[in-house]
Amino acid sequence: MAEPISLRTRPYDGDLYRRDAEVRAALRPRSRLGLHIALFAATFVTTAMASAFNLGADVFAEPSSLVSGFPYAIAIMAILLFHECGHYLLARAHGVDATLPFFIPAPPVVFFIGTLGAFIRMRSLPRDRRALFDIGAAGPWAGMMVAVPALMLGLALSEIRPPEPGGDVGLFLGDSLLFKMLTWVVLGTTGDDVTIVLHPVALAGWVGLLVTALNLLPVGQLDGGHVVYAALGERWHRWISRGTLTALVVLGLGGAATWLVWAVLLSFLGLRHPRLLDAETPLSRRRKWAAAATLAMFLVTFMPEPVYFSEPAPRIPRDEHAIPISAPAPVAADAAIPL
Repeated sequence: MAEPISLRTRPYDGDLYRRDAEVRAALRPRSRLGLHIALFAATFVTTAMASAFNLGADVFAEPSSLVSGFPYAIAIMAILLFHECGHYLLARAHGVDATLPFFIPAPPVVFFIGTLGAFIRMRSLPRDRRALFDIGAAGPWAGMMVAVPALMLGLALSEIRPPEPGGDVGLFLGDSLLFKMLTWVVLGTTGDDVTIVLHPVALAGWVGLLVTALNLLPVGQLDGGHVVYAALGERWHRWISRGTLTALVVLGLGGAATWLVWAVLLSFLGLRHPRLLDAETPLSRRRKWAAAATLAMFLVTFMPEPVYFSEPAPRIPRDEHAIPISAPAPVAADAAIPL
């Protein structure tokens, strides 16, 4: 048997890399299509259940009420599917061995969005920074092609309520610059002086923006890490990864505990990026502009505080002898979901 081609002792050659990748891919066990289909179906069910619970339905007592969660489930699954297919198709186009998407269901009682997202596995590295950028940026852009229309449609179907005199109580969703802009375009308000009860499709669009921002964090091997490595090289990637992790810790200590969880998770996943076979050839000017646009997309989708709870105001015992005063001004509220 001939010895497999090794690229470690030979100069970079695109055709040689492609042949070697094909040989390595042929030797690996293939993932089963049934597993991907089963995970997709399970995630569809958990997302539908989560939406039904948010709407007040009891799926366990009345299984037919699961249908009420279908609008959200269809929208969020489409966003995740487009995101991962963007990665997959560009990986195949560049000769990178990649799996079909793995969808991750989540307990709908615990996670109100019903899923932990999806991912593909790249079983071989992109050969150069150009391929790495194309694969890393394709997912967020493809997902946003579905998330933005879904959010705009859902906002048009959402309910606007005046804030309660003592402030609204419940689970509230944070704002990004893009969410505020689309809210103003569709509803004519930024949501600062009203409460917007999001339609399930709007909630799916909001989750799509959050997923995009999380994936575009310029850390390690996240999509944003791929983009930074491809655009700026290994040294800048290392420092930007550390700076981003520090910023997440600061945000977490400042009250947004969600970012502390992500900081811990990213620390375990690692801040480094594997070195490419050709890590020296820079991106073309066109791809550099595309990289800048991709990082700008991260800035407009990032939410300083993705989710927070608003507690009821403490009740003050009534004193019949006290001098009456005017009622407090309404507290501004952000987008909310019914629970």
